[in-house]
Amino acid sequence: MKAFLLPLALLLGSAVPLALAAELVLGGFSTGNLSGWRDEAFRGKRKTAYRLVTDHSRTVLEARSSHAASGLLKRIDVDPARYPVIRWSWKVEHSLEREDAGRKSGDDYAARVYLVFPSPLFWRTRALNYVWAAKLPRDSAVRSPYTGNAVILAVESGNVKAGAWQTEERNIVEDYRRAFGEEPPRIGAVAVMTDTDDTGDDVTAWYGDITLAER
Repeated sequence: MKAFLLPLALLLGSAVPLALAAELVLGGFSTGNLSGWRDEAFRGKRKTAYRLVTDHSRTVLEARSSHAASGLLKRIDVDPARYPVIRWSWKVEHSLEREDAGRKSGDDYAARVYLVFPSPLFWRTRALNYVWAAKLPRDSAVRSPYTGNAVILAVESGNVKAGAWQTEERNIVEDYRRAFGEEPPRIGAVAVMTDTDDTGDDVTAWYGDITLAER
């Protein structure tokens, strides 16, 4: 399952404590810090290679995927009502031509940023999955072919902006309401993933810092 829908005990058992501030840094890649992030592999899948690199004098997270599927996940415990805005930057080499959001065989994206909302009832654990798509129209949303509890939101689409850094901002509360028709519970994890196992493609993506902010 490519949605990081993990049981609550796994997500919050050793969540990274975050002091209250106007902005919370979830992924401080520019400081060369991967503290709290762990590689999450999928059984039987080749792993995507993640490493910190320098891009135009800035440290970023690089993800190289060749017929691979794994992600980096960080456990957190955050109230989205207090921090409803997520911001990040990313760049992709290209989007994936064989992407097909409606099929498991096409459920690959050049870049993804996940937010996971755990529940004591495992089957109610949910995820918002922000992606750089190839064919999904920008700002469109679909259910994951793996689970109805994960919604895929196309933040960027196609190759027009490929090769250039893009800065994104989304309102988590509004996105969750539209996706699931209710108020979001606490956020239990943030993750990034570049995967090409289903489409058999090769791609490189880069991720900048990921933060949460007050309104």
